[in-house]
Amino acid sequence: MNAKASASSLLSNRFVQVILMSTLFLQIGIWVRNIAILLYVKKMTHDDAFAVSMISVAEYAPIFVFSFVGGTFADRWRPKRTMVSCDLLSAASIVAILLAMMFGSWKIVFFATFVSSILSQFSQPAGLKLFKLHVPEHLLQKGMSAYQTLFAVFMIFGPVVGMYVYQTYGIETAISIMGIAFLLSAASLSFLPRDRKMDGEGEKARVWEDIKAGVRYIRSSVILRNLGGAFFAVGLGFGLIQPLSIFLITERLGRPESDLQWFSLINGIAMIIGGVAAMSFSSKVSPQKLLTFSMAAVGLTTAAMGLSTNYAVTLALQFFSGLVFPCVNIGINTLMMQNTEESFLGRVNGILSPLFTGSMVVTMMFSGIAKNAFSLVAVFILAGMFILAGVLALIPLFKVKGGLKAKAADLPDRV
Repeated sequence: MNAKASASSLLSNRFVQVILMSTLFLQIGIWVRNIAILLYVKKMTHDDAFAVSMISVAEYAPIFVFSFVGGTFADRWRPKRTMVSCDLLSAASIVAILLAMMFGSWKIVFFATFVSSILSQFSQPAGLKLFKLHVPEHLLQKGMSAYQTLFAVFMIFGPVVGMYVYQTYGIETAISIMGIAFLLSAASLSFLPRDRKMDGEGEKARVWEDIKAGVRYIRSSVILRNLGGAFFAVGLGFGLIQPLSIFLITERLGRPESDLQWFSLINGIAMIIGGVAAMSFSSKVSPQKLLTFSMAAVGLTTAAMGLSTNYAVTLALQFFSGLVFPCVNIGINTLMMQNTEESFLGRVNGILSPLFTGSMVVTMMFSGIAKNAFSLVAVFILAGMFILAGVLALIPLFKVKGGLKAKAADLPDRV
Protein backbone atom coordinates (compact mmCIF):
# COMPACT_ATOMS: atom_id res chain seq x y z
CA MET A 1 0.00 0.00 0.00
CA ASN A 2 1.51 3.35 -0.98
CA ALA A 3 1.65 6.40 1.29
CA LYS A 4 -1.14 8.23 -0.52
CA ALA A 5 -3.49 5.28 -0.23
CA SER A 6 -2.61 4.84 3.44
CA ALA A 7 -3.33 8.49 4.21
CA SER A 8 -6.64 8.25 2.36
CA SER A 9 -7.59 5.10 4.28
CA LEU A 10 -6.70 6.80 7.56
CA LEU A 11 -8.74 9.95 6.98
CA SER A 12 -11.73 7.96 5.70
CA ASN A 13 -11.84 5.97 8.93
CA ARG A 14 -14.96 7.00 10.84
CA PHE A 15 -13.28 6.78 14.20
CA VAL A 16 -10.36 8.97 13.12
CA GLN A 17 -12.78 11.61 11.80
CA VAL A 18 -14.78 11.69 15.04
CA ILE A 19 -11.81 11.66 17.41
CA LEU A 20 -10.13 14.50 15.52
CA MET A 21 -13.34 16.55 15.74
CA SER A 22 -13.62 15.87 19.47
CA THR A 23 -9.97 16.81 19.93
CA LEU A 24 -10.54 20.04 18.01
CA PHE A 25 -13.15 21.22 20.52
CA LEU A 26 -11.15 20.05 23.52
CA GLN A 27 -8.04 21.87 22.35
CA ILE A 28 -10.00 25.12 22.05
CA GLY A 29 -11.13 24.80 25.65
CA ILE A 30 -7.77 23.64 26.97
CA TRP A 31 -5.75 26.43 25.35
CA VAL A 32 -8.19 29.11 26.49
CA ARG A 33 -7.90 27.62 29.97
CA ASN A 34 -4.11 27.36 29.92
CA ILE A 35 -3.40 30.91 28.77
CA ALA A 36 -6.22 32.63 30.65
CA ILE A 37 -5.46 30.98 34.00
CA LEU A 38 -1.71 31.53 33.55
CA LEU A 39 -2.13 35.26 32.97
CA TYR A 40 -4.83 35.58 35.63
CA VAL A 41 -2.75 33.90 38.35
CA LYS A 42 0.37 35.80 37.28
CA LYS A 43 -1.58 39.05 37.64
CA MET A 44 -3.24 38.19 40.95
CA THR A 45 0.05 37.06 42.56
CA HIS A 46 2.23 39.83 41.07
CA ASP A 47 4.45 37.47 39.03
CA ASP A 48 5.06 34.91 41.79
CA ALA A 49 7.02 32.02 40.19
CA PHE A 50 5.83 29.56 42.85
CA ALA A 51 2.14 30.37 42.23
CA VAL A 52 2.63 30.02 38.47
CA SER A 53 4.28 26.62 38.96
CA MET A 54 1.29 25.50 41.06
CA ILE A 55 -0.93 25.79 37.95
CA SER A 56 1.05 22.97 36.40
CA VAL A 57 0.94 21.00 39.64
CA ALA A 58 -2.87 21.28 39.61
CA GLU A 59 -2.85 19.91 36.07
CA TYR A 60 -0.40 17.05 36.51
CA ALA A 61 -0.74 15.91 40.14
CA PRO A 62 -4.14 14.23 39.51
CA ILE A 63 -2.54 12.28 36.67
CA PHE A 64 -0.19 10.62 39.13
CA VAL A 65 -2.94 9.93 41.68
CA PHE A 66 -5.78 8.79 39.39
CA SER A 67 -4.01 7.28 36.38
CA PHE A 68 -3.75 3.80 37.96
CA VAL A 69 -7.47 3.68 38.71
CA GLY A 70 -8.51 5.35 35.45
CA GLY A 71 -6.52 2.93 33.33
CA THR A 72 -7.87 -0.07 35.23
CA PHE A 73 -11.49 0.96 34.80
CA ALA A 74 -10.87 1.82 31.15
CA ASP A 75 -10.22 -1.91 30.68
CA ARG A 76 -13.61 -2.65 32.25
CA TRP A 77 -15.89 0.12 31.03
CA ARG A 78 -17.20 0.80 27.55
CA PRO A 79 -14.81 3.35 26.02
CA LYS A 80 -17.29 5.53 24.13
CA ARG A 81 -19.58 5.83 27.15
CA THR A 82 -16.59 6.63 29.36
CA MET A 83 -15.35 9.45 27.11
CA VAL A 84 -18.79 11.06 26.72
CA SER A 85 -19.48 10.85 30.46
CA CYS A 86 -16.14 12.50 31.28
CA ASP A 87 -16.83 15.40 28.91
CA LEU A 88 -20.29 15.95 30.39
CA LEU A 89 -18.96 15.85 33.95
CA SER A 90 -16.22 18.33 33.00
CA ALA A 91 -18.83 20.70 31.61
CA ALA A 92 -20.91 20.37 34.79
CA SER A 93 -17.87 21.19 36.91
CA ILE A 94 -17.44 24.46 35.02
CA VAL A 95 -20.88 25.62 36.19
CA ALA A 96 -19.89 24.92 39.80
CA ILE A 97 -16.62 26.79 39.35
CA LEU A 98 -18.34 29.86 37.90
CA LEU A 99 -20.80 29.93 40.81
CA ALA A 100 -17.95 29.62 43.30
CA MET A 101 -16.09 32.50 41.66
CA MET A 102 -19.12 34.71 42.12
CA PHE A 103 -19.16 34.14 45.88
CA GLY A 104 -15.66 32.96 46.81
CA SER A 105 -11.95 33.37 46.26
CA TRP A 106 -10.25 33.80 42.90
CA LYS A 107 -8.11 30.77 43.77
CA ILE A 108 -10.98 28.51 42.66
CA VAL A 109 -9.52 28.81 39.12
CA PHE A 110 -6.97 26.15 40.12
CA PHE A 111 -9.92 23.80 40.59
CA ALA A 112 -10.88 24.12 36.90
CA THR A 113 -7.56 22.61 35.91
CA PHE A 114 -7.69 20.05 38.71
CA VAL A 115 -11.11 18.59 37.81
CA SER A 116 -10.52 18.33 34.07
CA SER A 117 -7.20 16.63 34.75
CA ILE A 118 -8.85 13.98 36.95
CA LEU A 119 -11.50 13.17 34.37
CA SER A 120 -8.93 12.95 31.59
CA GLN A 121 -7.37 9.97 33.42
CA PHE A 122 -10.50 7.99 32.60
CA SER A 123 -11.08 9.46 29.15
CA GLN A 124 -7.56 9.21 27.69
CA PRO A 125 -7.03 5.43 28.09
CA ALA A 126 -10.56 4.89 26.76
CA GLY A 127 -9.54 6.83 23.65
CA LEU A 128 -6.44 4.66 23.22
CA LYS A 129 -8.60 1.54 23.41
CA LEU A 130 -10.84 2.93 20.66
CA PHE A 131 -7.75 3.59 18.55
CA LYS A 132 -6.66 -0.01 19.09
CA LEU A 133 -10.12 -1.34 18.21
CA HIS A 134 -10.98 0.79 15.17
CA VAL A 135 -7.67 1.69 13.45
CA PRO A 136 -5.73 -1.04 11.57
CA GLU A 137 -2.29 -1.67 13.04
CA HIS A 138 -0.44 -0.58 9.89
CA LEU A 139 -2.12 2.83 10.21
CA LEU A 140 -1.51 3.34 13.95
CA GLN A 141 1.68 5.37 13.59
CA LYS A 142 0.14 7.52 10.83
CA GLY A 143 -2.93 7.99 13.04
CA MET A 144 -0.74 9.21 15.88
CA SER A 145 0.96 11.58 13.41
CA ALA A 146 -2.37 13.10 12.38
CA TYR A 147 -3.37 13.41 16.03
CA GLN A 148 -0.14 15.21 16.93
CA THR A 149 -0.45 17.50 13.90
CA LEU A 150 -3.79 18.74 15.25
CA PHE A 151 -2.08 19.51 18.56
CA ALA A 152 0.57 21.42 16.62
CA VAL A 153 -2.06 23.57 14.92
CA PHE A 154 -3.23 24.68 18.34
CA MET A 155 0.31 25.51 19.36
CA ILE A 156 -0.15 28.34 16.84
CA PHE A 157 -3.75 29.39 17.36
CA GLY A 158 -4.30 28.35 20.97
CA PRO A 159 -2.20 31.01 22.75
CA VAL A 160 -3.49 33.75 20.46
CA VAL A 161 -7.12 32.78 21.07
CA GLY A 162 -6.56 32.28 24.81
CA MET A 163 -4.87 35.66 25.23
CA TYR A 164 -7.53 37.43 23.17
CA VAL A 165 -10.40 35.90 25.14
CA TYR A 166 -8.84 36.70 28.51
CA GLN A 167 -7.73 40.24 27.69
CA THR A 168 -11.02 41.10 25.98
CA TYR A 169 -13.65 39.32 28.05
CA GLY A 170 -12.01 38.24 31.31
CA ILE A 171 -11.52 35.02 33.23
CA GLU A 172 -15.24 34.19 33.64
CA THR A 173 -15.83 34.11 29.87
CA ALA A 174 -12.67 32.08 29.36
CA ILE A 175 -13.86 29.44 31.82
CA SER A 176 -17.33 29.44 30.22
CA ILE A 177 -15.74 28.65 26.85
CA MET A 178 -14.13 25.62 28.48
CA GLY A 179 -17.57 24.29 29.44
CA ILE A 180 -18.98 24.84 25.95
CA ALA A 181 -15.97 23.09 24.42
CA PHE A 182 -16.52 20.01 26.61
CA LEU A 183 -20.18 19.84 25.55
CA LEU A 184 -19.27 20.06 21.86
CA SER A 185 -16.69 17.32 22.33
CA ALA A 186 -19.32 15.06 23.92
CA ALA A 187 -21.69 15.79 21.02
CA SER A 188 -18.97 14.81 18.52
CA LEU A 189 -18.28 11.53 20.31
CA SER A 190 -21.93 10.53 19.95
CA PHE A 191 -21.14 9.70 16.30
CA LEU A 192 -18.73 6.94 17.29
CA PRO A 193 -19.80 3.33 16.63
CA ARG A 194 -21.81 1.69 19.39
CA ASP A 195 -19.73 0.21 22.20
CA ARG A 196 -19.45 -3.54 22.42
CA LYS A 197 -19.76 -5.20 25.81
CA MET A 198 -16.39 -5.14 27.60
CA ASP A 199 -14.84 -8.16 29.29
CA GLY A 200 -15.31 -7.93 33.03
CA GLU A 201 -18.16 -5.42 32.75
CA GLY A 202 -20.52 -5.67 35.70
CA GLU A 203 -18.00 -7.49 37.90
CA LYS A 204 -17.27 -6.22 41.36
CA ALA A 205 -14.28 -3.88 41.29
CA ARG A 206 -10.98 -5.57 42.13
CA VAL A 207 -8.79 -2.64 41.30
CA TRP A 208 -5.67 -3.68 43.17
CA GLU A 209 -5.62 -7.15 41.61
CA ASP A 210 -6.03 -5.66 38.13
CA ILE A 211 -3.20 -3.19 38.74
CA LYS A 212 -0.91 -6.03 39.84
CA ALA A 213 -1.78 -7.95 36.68
CA GLY A 214 -0.87 -4.87 34.66
CA VAL A 215 2.48 -4.56 36.46
CA ARG A 216 3.29 -8.21 35.69
CA TYR A 217 2.31 -7.63 32.07
CA ILE A 218 4.73 -4.70 31.78
CA ARG A 219 7.51 -6.69 33.45
CA SER A 220 7.03 -9.43 30.83
CA SER A 221 7.91 -7.01 28.00
CA VAL A 222 11.41 -5.59 27.57
CA ILE A 223 10.11 -2.74 25.46
CA LEU A 224 7.50 -1.66 28.01
CA ARG A 225 10.02 -1.87 30.88
CA ASN A 226 12.53 0.35 29.11
CA LEU A 227 9.80 2.70 27.96
CA GLY A 228 8.89 3.14 31.62
CA GLY A 229 12.49 4.10 32.45
CA ALA A 230 12.49 6.68 29.68
CA PHE A 231 9.14 8.03 30.92
CA PHE A 232 10.58 8.61 34.38
CA ALA A 233 13.74 10.41 33.28
CA VAL A 234 12.02 12.62 30.73
CA GLY A 235 9.33 13.56 33.26
CA LEU A 236 12.02 14.91 35.57
CA GLY A 237 13.31 17.16 32.78
CA PHE A 238 9.97 18.38 31.47
CA GLY A 239 8.74 19.17 34.98
CA LEU A 240 11.61 21.59 35.58
CA ILE A 241 10.91 23.75 32.52
CA GLN A 242 7.13 23.36 32.17
CA PRO A 243 6.20 26.26 34.50
CA LEU A 244 9.17 28.49 33.65
CA SER A 245 8.92 29.13 29.90
CA ILE A 246 7.42 32.56 30.43
CA PHE A 247 10.42 33.55 32.57
CA LEU A 248 12.79 32.45 29.80
CA ILE A 249 11.11 35.11 27.66
CA THR A 250 10.79 37.91 30.22
CA GLU A 251 14.03 37.46 32.21
CA ARG A 252 16.58 35.67 30.04
CA LEU A 253 15.67 37.46 26.79
CA GLY A 254 14.22 40.66 28.28
CA ARG A 255 11.08 40.46 26.14
CA PRO A 256 7.48 41.31 27.15
CA GLU A 257 5.27 38.46 28.35
CA SER A 258 3.06 38.87 25.26
CA ASP A 259 5.93 37.32 23.28
CA LEU A 260 4.85 33.97 24.74
CA GLN A 261 2.31 33.70 21.93
CA TRP A 262 5.02 34.20 19.29
CA PHE A 263 7.21 31.53 20.81
CA SER A 264 4.20 29.24 20.74
CA LEU A 265 3.57 30.32 17.14
CA ILE A 266 7.05 29.33 15.93
CA ASN A 267 6.88 26.11 17.92
CA GLY A 268 3.46 25.31 16.48
CA ILE A 269 4.58 25.91 12.88
CA ALA A 270 7.51 23.58 13.46
CA MET A 271 5.25 20.93 15.03
CA ILE A 272 2.90 21.04 12.05
CA ILE A 273 5.82 20.54 9.68
CA GLY A 274 7.20 17.78 11.89
CA GLY A 275 3.84 16.08 12.24
CA VAL A 276 3.15 16.13 8.49
CA ALA A 277 6.67 14.88 7.78
CA ALA A 278 6.19 12.08 10.30
CA MET A 279 3.04 10.97 8.46
CA SER A 280 5.09 10.57 5.28
CA PHE A 281 8.04 8.63 6.71
CA SER A 282 6.65 7.05 9.88
CA SER A 283 6.00 3.71 8.20
CA LYS A 284 9.70 3.55 7.17
CA VAL A 285 11.18 4.19 10.64
CA SER A 286 10.72 1.98 13.68
CA PRO A 287 9.01 3.76 16.60
CA GLN A 288 11.95 3.10 18.94
CA LYS A 289 14.36 4.82 16.53
CA LEU A 290 11.91 7.68 16.04
CA LEU A 291 11.54 8.15 19.80
CA THR A 292 15.26 7.90 20.61
CA PHE A 293 16.37 10.45 18.00
CA SER A 294 13.63 12.94 18.84
CA MET A 295 14.25 12.75 22.61
CA ALA A 296 17.96 13.33 22.12
CA ALA A 297 17.25 16.38 19.97
CA VAL A 298 14.78 17.81 22.51
CA GLY A 299 17.25 17.31 25.37
CA LEU A 300 20.06 19.14 23.57
CA THR A 301 17.86 22.04 22.45
CA THR A 302 16.41 22.43 25.96
CA ALA A 303 19.87 22.96 27.45
CA ALA A 304 20.85 25.27 24.58
CA MET A 305 17.74 27.44 25.05
CA GLY A 306 18.69 28.01 28.66
CA LEU A 307 22.18 29.13 27.64
CA SER A 308 21.08 31.42 24.81
CA THR A 309 20.65 35.17 25.35
CA ASN A 310 20.00 35.92 21.67
CA TYR A 311 16.36 36.22 20.65
CA ALA A 312 16.88 34.88 17.12
CA VAL A 313 18.98 31.92 18.31
CA THR A 314 16.40 30.98 20.95
CA LEU A 315 13.63 31.16 18.35
CA ALA A 316 15.65 28.88 16.06
CA LEU A 317 16.15 26.39 18.90
CA GLN A 318 12.44 26.56 19.68
CA PHE A 319 11.69 25.81 16.02
CA PHE A 320 14.00 22.80 15.91
CA SER A 321 12.62 21.43 19.18
CA GLY A 322 9.09 21.79 17.83
CA LEU A 323 10.10 20.09 14.59
CA VAL A 324 11.09 16.86 16.34
CA PHE A 325 8.75 16.97 19.34
CA PRO A 326 5.75 15.34 17.57
CA CYS A 327 7.95 12.28 17.04
CA VAL A 328 8.30 11.91 20.83
CA ASN A 329 4.56 11.51 21.33
CA ILE A 330 4.14 9.49 18.13
CA GLY A 331 6.91 7.09 19.16
CA ILE A 332 5.64 6.67 22.73
CA ASN A 333 2.00 6.02 21.80
CA THR A 334 2.85 3.76 18.87
CA LEU A 335 5.24 1.64 20.94
CA MET A 336 2.66 1.31 23.68
CA MET A 337 -0.24 0.38 21.40
CA GLN A 338 1.73 -1.97 19.13
CA ASN A 339 3.17 -3.87 22.07
CA THR A 340 0.14 -4.11 24.33
CA GLU A 341 -2.88 -6.35 24.00
CA GLU A 342 -6.20 -4.49 23.88
CA SER A 343 -7.40 -6.01 27.16
CA PHE A 344 -4.36 -4.58 28.99
CA LEU A 345 -4.01 -1.23 27.20
CA GLY A 346 -5.79 0.85 29.85
CA ARG A 347 -3.70 -0.59 32.66
CA VAL A 348 -0.42 -0.26 30.78
CA ASN A 349 -1.20 3.39 30.06
CA GLY A 350 -2.36 3.87 33.64
CA ILE A 351 0.88 2.46 35.07
CA LEU A 352 3.41 3.99 32.66
CA SER A 353 1.89 7.48 32.64
CA PRO A 354 2.42 8.07 36.38
CA LEU A 355 6.12 7.33 35.92
CA PHE A 356 6.23 10.34 33.63
CA THR A 357 3.75 12.60 35.40
CA GLY A 358 4.83 11.65 38.92
CA SER A 359 8.43 12.61 38.25
CA MET A 360 7.20 15.69 36.40
CA VAL A 361 5.05 16.84 39.31
CA VAL A 362 7.96 16.42 41.74
CA THR A 363 10.27 18.67 39.71
CA MET A 364 7.44 21.10 38.94
CA MET A 365 6.94 21.68 42.64
CA PHE A 366 10.59 22.63 43.00
CA SER A 367 11.14 24.40 39.67
CA GLY A 368 10.24 27.83 41.01
CA ILE A 369 12.36 27.25 44.13
CA ALA A 370 15.30 26.01 42.02
CA LYS A 371 15.07 29.06 39.77
CA ASN A 372 15.20 31.40 42.75
CA ALA A 373 17.96 29.45 44.52
CA PHE A 374 20.22 28.92 41.51
CA SER A 375 19.38 30.36 38.10
CA LEU A 376 17.10 29.91 35.13
CA VAL A 377 20.10 28.75 33.07
CA ALA A 378 20.99 26.01 35.57
CA VAL A 379 17.41 24.73 35.59
CA PHE A 380 17.24 24.43 31.78
CA ILE A 381 20.63 22.68 31.58
CA LEU A 382 19.61 20.20 34.26
CA ALA A 383 16.33 19.57 32.43
CA GLY A 384 18.22 18.79 29.23
CA MET A 385 20.48 16.35 31.09
CA PHE A 386 17.46 14.50 32.51
CA ILE A 387 15.93 14.12 29.02
CA LEU A 388 19.21 12.79 27.64
CA ALA A 389 19.32 10.29 30.50
CA GLY A 390 15.95 9.03 29.24
CA VAL A 391 17.55 8.37 25.87
CA LEU A 392 19.96 5.94 27.51
CA ALA A 393 17.00 3.82 28.66
CA LEU A 394 15.91 3.38 25.04
CA ILE A 395 19.25 2.24 23.60
CA PRO A 396 18.77 -1.45 24.57
CA LEU A 397 15.63 -1.54 22.39
CA PHE A 398 17.80 -1.41 19.27
CA LYS A 399 19.07 -4.91 20.14
CA VAL A 400 15.56 -6.39 20.20
CA LYS A 401 15.02 -8.48 17.09
CA GLY A 402 11.32 -8.95 16.50
CA GLY A 403 9.01 -10.38 19.10
CA LEU A 404 8.30 -6.96 20.50
CA LYS A 405 4.80 -7.96 21.52
CA ALA A 406 4.49 -8.28 25.27
CA LYS A 407 4.17 -11.95 26.19
CA ALA A 408 1.31 -12.53 28.57
CA ALA A 409 0.27 -16.07 27.74
CA ASP A 410 0.57 -17.03 31.38
CA LEU A 411 -1.18 -13.93 32.66
CA PRO A 412 -4.98 -14.08 33.02
CA ASP A 413 -6.98 -11.10 31.85
CA ARG A 414 -8.47 -10.98 35.34
CA VAL A 415 -6.72 -11.97 38.51
